[in-house]
Amino acid sequence: MDFKDFNFNPDLLEGLLAMGFKNATPIQQQAIPLILAKKDLIACAQTGTGKTGAYLLPIMNMLTENHDRHNTTLILAPTRELAQQIDMQVEALSYFTNISSLTVYGGGDGMAYEQQKRSMREGVDIIIATPGRLIAHLSSGVLKMDQLHYLVLDEADRMLDMGFYDDIMKIVGYLPKNRQTVMFSATMPPKIRTLASKLLNEPESINIAISKPAEGIDQQVYLIHDEQKVPLLTTLLKSADYKRIIVFAGRKEKVKELGKVFKGLGLKVAAFHSDLEQKDREGIMLDFKNSKLDVLVGTDVLSRGIDVTGIDLVINFDAPQDPEDYIHRIGRTARAATKGTAITLVNPKDKRRLANIEKLIERQIDRIPLPESLGEAPKDEPAGTDQEKKPFKKKKKKFFKKKPTAN
Repeated sequence: MDFKDFNFNPDLLEGLLAMGFKNATPIQQQAIPLILAKKDLIACAQTGTGKTGAYLLPIMNMLTENHDRHNTTLILAPTRELAQQIDMQVEALSYFTNISSLTVYGGGDGMAYEQQKRSMREGVDIIIATPGRLIAHLSSGVLKMDQLHYLVLDEADRMLDMGFYDDIMKIVGYLPKNRQTVMFSATMPPKIRTLASKLLNEPESINIAISKPAEGIDQQVYLIHDEQKVPLLTTLLKSADYKRIIVFAGRKEKVKELGKVFKGLGLKVAAFHSDLEQKDREGIMLDFKNSKLDVLVGTDVLSRGIDVTGIDLVINFDAPQDPEDYIHRIGRTARAATKGTAITLVNPKDKRRLANIEKLIERQIDRIPLPESLGEAPKDEPAGTDQEKKPFKKKKKKFFKKKPTAN
């Protein structure tokens, strides 16, 4: 479906064409008409399907038709990185329009906070915010959103996973009930349905099935003991020519540790974690995009918060707990019909996670033997995909002879 078929405002359409966009993705084809028809919407679609454009384009088109539109659109995102990405798309799409936007998130200095307050008082068309900092502005009375028309919750499942439920409900308390609400989520667990029932009014529903990994990704698994992981990566990176690498670890402590390991190999590396200042995180991301870094190490926040082409290798140092996170992680490589490699290191306790991943993608991932110099690998024994109940062991009662008491 051609974007011209939506009859967008000519200035908005010109921005689309200037960016090289011609045909709508499946989620855009389904979502845009519903949003233009003023319907509330709950949509299940993962990163990389064009979901941001699916809600930005119809909302921006409706904004071009309104004269009084200051502080009328609020987009909530779980992380500052996603908020920044959304804002970049707004800026690109609105190049030929006069639509304005503002990102609101924590971690900045006092000057940034004052700039946010000033912009809010003057009024902007679209506010893109993480929940915590937005509440601070709402509570202080600086930000008034009584004229809000459009509310978007992007990556709603991730926001709930990060513990933002109470914050979301508090924010909604400041908003008018008569509004259009759109919710996007990569997964649709019961808690998302519950949230939708509280926020949305007779919503339409769209479900774009989670896509399988791109054909261009060479997926590999190493069955390995924890103490063999770093030696294996050392061997792999010395023997192959990978120009841009992302490494995913389960915890930020491991992220910091791996950053030191890769630096010891002579690679230009940065550890991306929540302890960094915002300006440092932005600098790291810019350096990675500009190929000033070889390796970026981070947690699953990176899997949905980064949009960089030309990534040669994705390494899952720790197997992801959620199989859908595997799709998000390895989807950072082989973008735009390119080739890429995804290596997952699986220790014995994570074999169940591997089984769940393979069940989701409906194929077995190739097992690669460990180099002999690293010693023996764990046995490739099958693991169930469901939680197995541990057999109940009846405790034996211990009987003690009663000590004789002194008379």
